[in-house]
Amino acid sequence: MAQLAIAKEFLTEYAKLEKPVQRAVQEAIEKFRRHTHAGLHLEPVNHARDPRIRTIRIAKFWRGVVLAPESGDLYCLLRVMPHDDAYAYCMSRRFTVNQTLGVLESRDESQLETIEPTLRKAAEVVPQRLFEAYKDADLKRLGIDEQILPIIRLLTREAHLEALQHLLPTLQYDALVALASGMSMEEAWAEISKSLVDSTPPERVDPDDLGSAIARTPDQVTFVEGPEELTKMLDHPFDVWRVFLHPMQQKIARRESYSGPAMVSGGAGTGKTVTALHRAAYLADRYIAEPGASILLTTYTTSLAHALEQQLALLIDDPEIRGRVEVRNLDKVAAQVVRQAIGRQPALVAGPRLRDSWDAAAKELGIEHRGRFLVDEWEQVILAQGLTSEEAYLACSRAGRRERLGAAGRRAVWHAITTLAGRMRDADEWSFLQVVDEAANILTESGRHLYRHVIVDEAQDLHPVQWRLLRALVPRGPDDLFLVGDPHQRIYGHRVSLASLGIDVRGRSRRLTVSYRTTQEILSWAVHVLGMTPAAGLDDEPDALDGYGSPMHGRRPVVRRFADRSAEIDALVTQVRVWLNDGVEPRAIGIAARVNTLVQQAKGALKDAGVTAVSTHATGDGVRVATMHAMKGLEFRCVAVIGADGDLVPMPYAVASAEEDAAAHDEDLQRERCLLFVACTRARDRLYVTHSGEPSPFLPR
Repeated sequence: MAQLAIAKEFLTEYAKLEKPVQRAVQEAIEKFRRHTHAGLHLEPVNHARDPRIRTIRIAKFWRGVVLAPESGDLYCLLRVMPHDDAYAYCMSRRFTVNQTLGVLESRDESQLETIEPTLRKAAEVVPQRLFEAYKDADLKRLGIDEQILPIIRLLTREAHLEALQHLLPTLQYDALVALASGMSMEEAWAEISKSLVDSTPPERVDPDDLGSAIARTPDQVTFVEGPEELTKMLDHPFDVWRVFLHPMQQKIARRESYSGPAMVSGGAGTGKTVTALHRAAYLADRYIAEPGASILLTTYTTSLAHALEQQLALLIDDPEIRGRVEVRNLDKVAAQVVRQAIGRQPALVAGPRLRDSWDAAAKELGIEHRGRFLVDEWEQVILAQGLTSEEAYLACSRAGRRERLGAAGRRAVWHAITTLAGRMRDADEWSFLQVVDEAANILTESGRHLYRHVIVDEAQDLHPVQWRLLRALVPRGPDDLFLVGDPHQRIYGHRVSLASLGIDVRGRSRRLTVSYRTTQEILSWAVHVLGMTPAAGLDDEPDALDGYGSPMHGRRPVVRRFADRSAEIDALVTQVRVWLNDGVEPRAIGIAARVNTLVQQAKGALKDAGVTAVSTHATGDGVRVATMHAMKGLEFRCVAVIGADGDLVPMPYAVASAEEDAAAHDEDLQRERCLLFVACTRARDRLYVTHSGEPSPFLPR
């Protein structure tokens, strides 16, 4: 039976097709599956650039473009396009197997032939060539082939190279850009090898072996194993690429074993979450026959855990294997441990209510400090450092706290906190972090472990107490902890040293640098939002974004200013309608705002316009609207960030006064930058940023 592979471009186009055309596509592919390629009426194209290109009839005015082998039974569905566009595509494109890299490549030969005379004429005027320092043999070692070399030798300026971006095979273009930017041959090879399954070139490459070439090109083409997988792929084409594993991620996720805790860091969109999901699936499949080899896939919020559960369902179909992986946020795990120990569910007091309660009690007892300060001191200093005595508190570090305290002040604060915490115990009330702290103590003292493997997403935002619980959940040993995170996306004030918590990742840290989610245009813009302050990594090393980039290109972010909020919200509704009319799935559109009042305003306006708008954790279809904090860990095709005003981003109440505490002020500002960066980098294809009045100082000028 014929085997089918599908190109990424096809899925992108499929999501934009009208429903009748989508149904016709499904019928054509099903016919292929049932009857082999002959039943699909593969038609050769006269004068096609590539003799292996065929077309198939999809609907009256629509054709599918298929790459058919001269021998063998592997067929690749490349595009679904209107009739005339499909034939124009066939007349211009040629597909080849790179003889150095072994990957499947595509080039626009028609346009290359058209542009060559222009380049030749320009080269006659300027004698110096862009790549004259490199011999042909050097360029060939990077995969530049015989057809491209003559054109490359005509280039005199980087602008000429940029003009070839969409005409050349992707990896060849990337290699040339690397050299033009000043990289050495070794650095250029390291850059392009990020996109290869194996960084070692194949010893022999068969130019007719499409199957092997496609297998080496997993970020562009995927195999369809059966009808169920195809149905899932076509029902939610955006979801398919959310869990797609790329070469560098594959090496990390499917490594046989790590000798201890392992950590994966990387910028937004580099596939950290995807890597964590695939690691969970790999371990679940590997240890399916081992009794008690349970796996926890966890993060810090319920909404993120829900998103992980949905994505994991796309990866694992076998219910027995899926049953090995428990997806829960850490608060729920902690509550279970405490409930089993005390025989009842802990009565939780949430953040705002806890602060108000302590504020009232502090006033009643004549305590000088307000409830918010005392709660923060309890959670960020005492619980964070596991302090159990006044002496320990007097000697501890309070780095990052906004208010300085002398010895007398510390004694007064310690007395106030122990008094108020005691009142909570007497009332049988618990804070979330108190439950986590208690769960960590229970497991540590008992020596009992609940899991064989623990995989943690968004690790940079975990509190030290949560890290102590993670260490207690799993016995020390191979593959105990697998951590993924990005210090540049730290949106809470929890900075920890893993080594100080008994989690040593030295020698088992990996860094991802290629963003497969966000286009380079969005990425370049968003990185400027972060400013120049370096981030502190979880392994105690500075974390830089050197080498961070994307192989995908698209439109630049759109930034618009409005005279008032009403006009801004009206324009948002118009923009969402444009995206929907372009075929973007509603669930693939995200709208972020700094404050909840704007979230509700946007939801109301969309609802009035007949557009379904839901929260990020909703299960049904609809445009997702949420605060910037709630967007963490999610991704969308199109994102609108509204209310990026100077008086909202940064949020004044979230930033300490520089006069009171300069260090805390700088940390708070950077956290607000990270929050805007997180919101903007949720976008894969389109980013739309708006503000009313003066813009946020974080927006790139």
